[in-house]
Amino acid sequence: MIQRVLPPPGLPRQLVAQSALVAVGWGIYLTGSVVFFSLYVGLTPVQIGLGFSISGLLGLVLAMPLGHLADRFGGQRAWVAGSIVGVVAFLLYPLVGAFWSFVVVLGMQAVSQALTDAGRSVYTAAAVPAEIRVRTMAFVRAYLNMGFTVGAGLGAVAIALDSRPGLLILVLANAGGILVSACFVARMPAVHTEAGPDRRPPWGVLRDHPFTALTGVFAILSCSEVLFSTVVPLWAITSTDAPRPVLGALFALNTVLAVLLQVPATRHAVSLTGSANLTRWAALSTVAACVVFLVGGRTQGWLTIAVLALGVVLLTGTELWSSAAEWYFVTEVPPPDRRGVYLGAARTGSGVARMIGPVALTFLAVHTGGWGWWVIAALFAVAALLIHPVVAWVGRTPRALASASTTGPAEPRAPSAH
Repeated sequence: MIQRVLPPPGLPRQLVAQSALVAVGWGIYLTGSVVFFSLYVGLTPVQIGLGFSISGLLGLVLAMPLGHLADRFGGQRAWVAGSIVGVVAFLLYPLVGAFWSFVVVLGMQAVSQALTDAGRSVYTAAAVPAEIRVRTMAFVRAYLNMGFTVGAGLGAVAIALDSRPGLLILVLANAGGILVSACFVARMPAVHTEAGPDRRPPWGVLRDHPFTALTGVFAILSCSEVLFSTVVPLWAITSTDAPRPVLGALFALNTVLAVLLQVPATRHAVSLTGSANLTRWAALSTVAACVVFLVGGRTQGWLTIAVLALGVVLLTGTELWSSAAEWYFVTEVPPPDRRGVYLGAARTGSGVARMIGPVALTFLAVHTGGWGWWVIAALFAVAALLIHPVVAWVGRTPRALASASTTGPAEPRAPSAH
């Protein structure tokens, strides 16, 4: 029973504890970030939306360069450095008084997030043995979701105070959580890497055409997140008779399933073939979800609620299976000394899809009267058809290793005589 709720002892449990800790602070902040900038700072909705768009674009542009930086200087150092930048950014939030300063702090936050994500992934891949690596990442994701849920509840309490001090709590709590997390990460076992100078530009990873094709498939799969967060709620309130409070229950259903099933979903993510199968299941699950949501526009009453719930379950399956498969691909396919930049390439692809997805998918599903769901289903069906040939291409393509060699967590060393 313990093995179902706790990762293997040692470093995996430290990683899980860190994820839960930092997620509480992020949950507090994300619950009221828009409210903070609107009421505390006084920005308009257009300014807030534009600022977050600029921040998102900056994160895309920096994903590969900062992944390359994590490869060169080590995942743990990059993780800590990114966290420190994040602490500074959130401490500056209360000083924001104009649009330009808003963009500056969001830019710092984007740098922090990209560097932290790259560092965490590089460190985890290097420090955790391959046989439990994906399973550990699944535990990290599950506890991250639990931390977000707790933080969201605390954030709702802070917003309910309806005061400037209450809004200030949102950002300062996250700054404190990130600072504690940075200290936690700094005390994790060190991983020594002996990497020679790498003068290859970070975007050179795009010349690995099989991996680039693989990131394209996962870019399509990442659109399922857009479907869940944006398209399905709009479809539910404009094209079905489901009462609006049902949306909260659907989000809660997704969270519960993600926490309970993320680890079991990694069972077959132990080889290229197994991960390709998971990816195909993920794509086909969204194909089925598109049909289900289309049917939901023609049902009534409790049947509509049941149909929407089934669609959310199918989209959650896509989320769980695709994330498990992607963890395997981004840690096992790249050369060990270039995992950061490969991860950056993967995140750039999915980030572009998430930028285009809300507009394109909302138009297809909502503004066509429903027939656009068939187009979305066809897109995911193409991903299901492509994944095995693409993975086979990845598997038969050699990748040159640089001079890096990685060892496990370092043994404690005695203090020097100096």
